[in-house]
Amino acid sequence: MSPDLIPPAVRNRLAGLRLTARRAVDLHGLGLHHSRSRGAGLEFAQYRAYERGDEPRAIDWKLYARSDRFFVRESERESPLALWLLIDASASMAQEDEANPGWSRLAAARGLAACMAELALRQGDRFGLVGLSSGGLRLLDAGGGARQRDRLALDLNALAAAGAFPALTQLTPLWDRIGAHDLVVMISDFFDAQAMDLAARLAGARREVLAIEVLTVSERDFAYPGGHRFRDPETGAELLGDGPALRAEFLARFGTARAARHARFDSLGIRHAALVLDEQLDVPLRALFGARAAGEYG
Repeated sequence: MSPDLIPPAVRNRLAGLRLTARRAVDLHGLGLHHSRSRGAGLEFAQYRAYERGDEPRAIDWKLYARSDRFFVRESERESPLALWLLIDASASMAQEDEANPGWSRLAAARGLAACMAELALRQGDRFGLVGLSSGGLRLLDAGGGARQRDRLALDLNALAAAGAFPALTQLTPLWDRIGAHDLVVMISDFFDAQAMDLAARLAGARREVLAIEVLTVSERDFAYPGGHRFRDPETGAELLGDGPALRAEFLARFGTARAARHARFDSLGIRHAALVLDEQLDVPLRALFGARAAGEYG
């Protein structure tokens, strides 16, 4: 992935992360995406008697020396995962970090998607992209390999934040592409009810959905020193107000709204994490895919 999408320090820390997914048809509970098919793999499963047609290299020669019988060492084969990166490209995603002009929610979403694609590439998994805006869907079908990474980088850089979240009637192509055992990661501010509804519909259709909220520093801190003009990027509505006077009420209401959103995620079985624009890109990824997360969901 192009270096401007993944900072070098973040790229180095990706080495400790691994994509994880529920694979209920294969495993009980949560964990890494293994299939129960037998063959050459990474984790030992069992021995079985040698059969005609088995490769000689599969024979455990040390066991043969002890037993004078041929046994084949079987392992559990890891099955490729299909990762779908759904990025909210509505107008509110254009909002920037005031202390870091040019670093917007959408820029962070691009970086997050690039990081997860890098993880998928390292694991031999497939990955695809869906950009979501009222102008329609920007689709990159799932694929693997370095060329797919390059295609993804081009599509990410071409994404622009504008308009509203797409209507449900525009989302039909998703159902033809996202399989029952695929992993879906939605990256959004989740301010649009339609974004939450899409996550709920995907989870209700037994797709595994993960959510990453992207928040601005002002939404976390609301540190406006005086009078300020607040503008809704999607509706254009404006409000003039005094920052310090509005701070307590805003933080209380914003916190209540986020708590309700998180409760809905939890009720739907959607793992979720957040990124504030002054944080490193791997903060939510470590929460979702780090060693501790793998242990909790394994």
